[in-house]
Amino acid sequence: MTTPQPVLALTGIHKSFPGVKALTDVSLRLYPGEVHALMGQNGAGKSTLIKVLTGLYTPEAGRITLDGETIAPRRTEEAQALGIQTVYQEVNLCTNLSVAENICAGRFPRKWGRIDWQAVNAEAKRVLAQMDLDIDVTAPLSRYSLSVQQMVAIARALRVQAKVLILDEPTSSLDDAAVQRLFTVLKRLRSQGLAILFVTHFLDQTYALADRITVMRNGETEGEYLASDLSRLALVNKMVGAPPDQQPTRLDSRAPKTGAPVLKAQGLSRRGALHPLDLELRRGEVLGLAGLLGSGRTEAARLLFGADTADAGHVETGEHSGRWHSPRQAIAAGIAFCSEDRKHEGAILDLSVRDNILLALQARAGLRLVMNHEQQQALADDYIQRLGIKTPNADTPIGQLSGGNQQKALMARWLATDPAVLILDEPTRGIDVRAKEDLMDAVRALAHREDGQGMSILFISSELPEVLHCSDRVLVLRDRRAAGEYRRGELDERSVLEVIAAEPAATEAA
Repeated sequence: MTTPQPVLALTGIHKSFPGVKALTDVSLRLYPGEVHALMGQNGAGKSTLIKVLTGLYTPEAGRITLDGETIAPRRTEEAQALGIQTVYQEVNLCTNLSVAENICAGRFPRKWGRIDWQAVNAEAKRVLAQMDLDIDVTAPLSRYSLSVQQMVAIARALRVQAKVLILDEPTSSLDDAAVQRLFTVLKRLRSQGLAILFVTHFLDQTYALADRITVMRNGETEGEYLASDLSRLALVNKMVGAPPDQQPTRLDSRAPKTGAPVLKAQGLSRRGALHPLDLELRRGEVLGLAGLLGSGRTEAARLLFGADTADAGHVETGEHSGRWHSPRQAIAAGIAFCSEDRKHEGAILDLSVRDNILLALQARAGLRLVMNHEQQQALADDYIQRLGIKTPNADTPIGQLSGGNQQKALMARWLATDPAVLILDEPTRGIDVRAKEDLMDAVRALAHREDGQGMSILFISSELPEVLHCSDRVLVLRDRRAAGEYRRGELDERSVLEVIAAEPAATEAA
């Protein structure tokens, strides 16, 4: 049951950074004895709002009240002292220390000026007992699973008298059994009157746990709703900004002729990241992966490229078959991967455009590749011309190029290795409209060659119109598993949203 007044309220919050309005007139209300889900796409402003709540960021305008009193935390410690506790997606604990040390760190019970270790262990046991967790608190935290570490992080947050518990993507690395265990604890805390802010991107988990939902989009509060009053489809529409009554635009159903399969994945899975996935990609085909943030798109791409190691399943490409343990194995099998994080996992900003283009080719060939400067220059110039990379010359540092041209240079890097499969994860993120169109045209041109020898491309994007425009087939993912596969022309934006928002039983039946 809710009370007439929220325990925590944010009103008219504004926060900006140079050239970016991160939060604009954002409002949020948390009631005691409720789980409140904060939903939104990547870049909606959820993380920034949490940092305002926890004192990491200071808003330029707006008001925060706790129990009706205005507060203005300027540091995390101030927010914690007020009763606002946060558990982040990445467990921020010291795994080399004991469970008890992690729970009591910074607030150790003392006796005669020294740490009272007997009291430390007893206090840790007491807090964990409230969560029905019976483990050896003197053992190193590293001995326990990620799900237990998550519980220990919550126990640490609750050791003080918390009024608000903020959970930032707490289930992103947990399997189903661990999620259910966590939910049991959260429901008990809710019944004890705690206000819980649950930041997630999983629809099933939202409706299994949340009493109230706030949706954010483009740094603004789209609305606050009772979970029982908001359908899944309506929630997805509000998150992505699709009008519920929009007229669907169905794309041309004609698809180019494709060849034999060049990549197959069977039962590919990783605990806490992706349920068993079957996938097939043919020569000259663009296969699109559609789904919300956290649906498993990037996780699938990383498993196919060996950036993460699968727990089960295998990948087949021509003569190569197995479970990749490193990107080197995937590259040897003819797979190339443009990461969604081009600044940290893609472009080396201080190196020239030429050096960035040659990087993957050199890494693949090793010492066997001997190219003089003229050959390197000719190769770089060829791809600069073919992909229309706007740069003064190949010697220009790639960091001086626009986002769109950086992305084209990274595509050139992998095209130079002559891959059988090119994986593009969010290739249009952060680039302007014209650059997006140019890049999507380049993707389809690479695949749909008249001689039938086009490249096979796995295209991942959060923008549904881009997926539908580029793809010959679309595989829709939801909550880390496949929700349906469709050929070009069978889906439009609204029908994709309906697949994403479908109830679990309905999806499996489909």
